Amino acid sequence: MPFFQISDIESGSLIAGYSAQFIHTATATYSHVTVDAGATLPMHHHPHEQVSYVLKGEFELTVDGVAHRLVPGQVFVIPSNMPHAGLAITDCFILDVFTPVREDYREKGGVVLG
Repeated sequence: MPFFQISDIESGSLIAGYSAQFIHTATATYSHVTVDAGATLPMHHHPHEQVSYVLKGEFELTVDGVAHRLVPGQVFVIPSNMPHAGLAITDCFILDVFTPVREDYREKGGVVLG
């Protein structure tokens, strides 16, 4: 069984204010995202199901036009192709899990297991 320390995985920039460390398995991408307070995530959608788990900070996630304020311990499941956007109210640390694997994120590096 592989074991990893997140701090040992190289971080890559996603967009301004968002950086991530990735672990890619055969069926999912685990994205450990650090977000600067005030950073915005433009409205977008993708074919992947996304599970977002706020570990630190406060994050406003707008899904299908409805804003949700997430705090540590809260999880939001975003269905495939559902429009969503975000705003970091404070500095945040978020675990995003995507299925199937995000090939576009695989190209950004991280640990590849599958």
